[in-house]
Amino acid sequence: MAGREAVKRAVQQVRPILSVDREEARKRALNLYKAWYRQIPYIVMDYDIPMTVEQCRDKLREEFVKHRNVTDIRVIDMLVIKGQMELKESVEIWKQKGHIMRYWKESQEPKPTDFLSKFIQGVN
Repeated sequence: MAGREAVKRAVQQVRPILSVDREEARKRALNLYKAWYRQIPYIVMDYDIPMTVEQCRDKLREEFVKHRNVTDIRVIDMLVIKGQMELKESVEIWKQKGHIMRYWKESQEPKPTDFLSKFIQGVN
């Protein structure tokens, strides 16, 4: 019983990364979304991506909706930090065109599920 109490106290006393509460984490995520939304036309132009601005914005929305059900504030903060790093790398042109195009790889080419398809594509 003493072990469980210690675990409960440790879980309750975890320090936040950036946000103190859910509302602050939500605001950070929305600000990140808005920053990406504003930068997409410049990213498309700088990297000469064969996608329209609308397609890129749809992909942005898809990425944010994918993490919609995350409730842990620390996980949200880590996702926001990673998103800010990705944005900075994209805006400063530290990435190459292939890195940007990797965002569409999963949605365009579904992974094979049966043995024969995996064998033909050379997936282990």
